[in-house]
Amino acid sequence: MSEPEGGGTRPVPVLEQSEGEPDETASATAYRPPPTLSGDEKASRFWSRRRVPAALLALLVLGATGLLLYDVVAVRADHPAMRWRRELAHQLGQRPLDDTAVLAGAALAALVGIWLLVLAATPGQRGLLPMRRTHADVRAGLYRGAAATVLRDRAMDVPGVQSVRVCMKRSKVDVRAVSHFRELDDVRGDLDTAMADGIRELGLARAPGLSVRVARPGRKA
Repeated sequence: MSEPEGGGTRPVPVLEQSEGEPDETASATAYRPPPTLSGDEKASRFWSRRRVPAALLALLVLGATGLLLYDVVAVRADHPAMRWRRELAHQLGQRPLDDTAVLAGAALAALVGIWLLVLAATPGQRGLLPMRRTHADVRAGLYRGAAATVLRDRAMDVPGVQSVRVCMKRSKVDVRAVSHFRELDDVRGDLDTAMADGIRELGLARAPGLSVRVARPGRKA
């Protein structure tokens, strides 16, 4: 059985088939990716621009500020204050702090503030995987869905694979294959090699782990 470069497969015995359950074999494979631009450089995720939350917040603040400024100018010009501001001032002066409406408004304001802080402190773009940098001024990324499609096509080329499902996570590649002929250990070993080579050729900056499972088709009732 061939082994992927820089790693090896750990043989796992085929699970005994019980009534109504398919045969299955699994493995976990590691590989050594090519060196990046700098050995000490850590690949960082791409920051999302978050145009929609920023635009909504800007419109909300602009509208509230403009309305309040208009009402203040109107009062300075000897016009009565707008009804909504008089009612708001009256309610704030009459309602106690433990009132349900006051607590609900405070909770809503706190949730919005926490949400904005999370957006400001996290990069986002969870579906975009950073790739290795070969030039100091160039950064590239690969969408997880596209990477999963590439690996799935590569897995389908392995002899004995009838169908395969590839789940591309940020730190792990989960491969579930169904084999209709050949020994499961042989299919799994070839899948280990094909998937490790495929992940290496994706050029990702962070090497994800690899989990491969191979099973027989389930019996039809």
